[in-house]
Amino acid sequence: MTIVPNTKIEEQRKRVLGNHPDVKLIAPCKLGEGILSFSETEKLEKIALFEKLNFTSSFFIPASGSGSRMFQFLFDFLDDPNEENRSQVERFLNHISDFAFFQQLPIDIRKKLKNHDVELDEFVSYLLNSHGMGYGDLPKGLIPFHKNDPFILTPFQEHILQGSKVVEENINFHFTVQSFFKTKIQKVIQNIQGLTGQLYHVDFTEQNNESNAIAFKLNGEVCQNDEGEVLERPAGHGALLENLNSIDSDLIFIKNIDNIQHFSKSNDTIHTWKYLGGVLLDYRNEAKNIFENPTIEKLISLNKKYQLYNSENYNNLSLNEMLDLLNRPIRVCGMVKNEGQPGGGPFWIQEGENVSKQIVEKSQITMRGEQYRLMVQSSYFNPVMIVASSKDLTESKFDLTHFKDDSKFFVVKKKYKGQDIRFIELPGLWNGSMAHWNSIFIEIPSTTFSPVKTVLDLLENTHL
Repeated sequence: MTIVPNTKIEEQRKRVLGNHPDVKLIAPCKLGEGILSFSETEKLEKIALFEKLNFTSSFFIPASGSGSRMFQFLFDFLDDPNEENRSQVERFLNHISDFAFFQQLPIDIRKKLKNHDVELDEFVSYLLNSHGMGYGDLPKGLIPFHKNDPFILTPFQEHILQGSKVVEENINFHFTVQSFFKTKIQKVIQNIQGLTGQLYHVDFTEQNNESNAIAFKLNGEVCQNDEGEVLERPAGHGALLENLNSIDSDLIFIKNIDNIQHFSKSNDTIHTWKYLGGVLLDYRNEAKNIFENPTIEKLISLNKKYQLYNSENYNNLSLNEMLDLLNRPIRVCGMVKNEGQPGGGPFWIQEGENVSKQIVEKSQITMRGEQYRLMVQSSYFNPVMIVASSKDLTESKFDLTHFKDDSKFFVVKKKYKGQDIRFIELPGLWNGSMAHWNSIFIEIPSTTFSPVKTVLDLLENTHL
């Protein structure tokens, strides 16, 4: 039986029941106002720099998310059919042979599906439950996404294939997973090694259970599970800061497990990775030169070029204050145009008497009045690709926990067995957990962003 300290319970109860501080938006980041865009010639120069320099690198891929959410509309249709989920089910069945996992179904089921002679309840049960394909229990990264004839590939395999096209040497892959599935994940990675004849250096870590959040009822009482223990919930992506902090590479490439393109359509992403990496390397070279021989004029010029900080605040700092801001973890974030995807985006926000550039989630914003109007004016989405450096300008490793903002936590409302519960999530990995990093935001092509939130997303062009 897990015993949760009373101090932890009371600390989290105070946060859940207290006034959650909203982020105060000043303006959305725009091209030339917090977001950079480079010419094709400049992009090629950054790529050439990236390909010329020697460095160690890691891909950091959060990958513990459940695949069951991809099929939620099937559960919804069977439980409570309506026009929306009926339409989704029809599209799913009409295109069933286009999905990569179709090839793994028994031949008799494939025949029935092609002849429209299958009981939906029976098929959904077979697809999702453990007596059949078990997709409802697997992490999303183990569900086949793409056909690359004659093979079918999972996101774990394709992230490795794509990453190996970005950096051919001195590369590691780091996935955050649930330990229960580690053996299955290792097996699909061994399979891709067998197909390519290449050995890949792959590490796995889990989200630390000690970071779990305590669930409270709406009246502030601790919620209990069926065993009478304190009900705990994973504390969100922000809990992965500890995992990220364990990586000791010159460059760290960060992307979600479900944002992966079909290998035949991944050139834009591969070039963009190199381009973003080249920007970071170029910036670090400039920053190191200034750090070794600093002047206020050089620091102001660097800030103007990369739009790291609000110039009105930055230009009034002393030389030592500027150097303190300069020598911090750096992230180059690829931003795509907002085309209606759920999520937040890049904003200038008020931080005391200063203005800073942050990535903000919608749940952090007051959904009314001027703040709501500023939110809907944002034309860019959350970063879909991040290249990070966790080393200082003398090449020593930062402790990333020193650069987070603990006040940027989230209060999450969910249901547990029909009961409303609330709990806190730690500051998001690229929100409050990176609040005090130096951030370069860059516009990148929308073809680099093809997340799979529902299985129907696999019918989009970038996945076929």
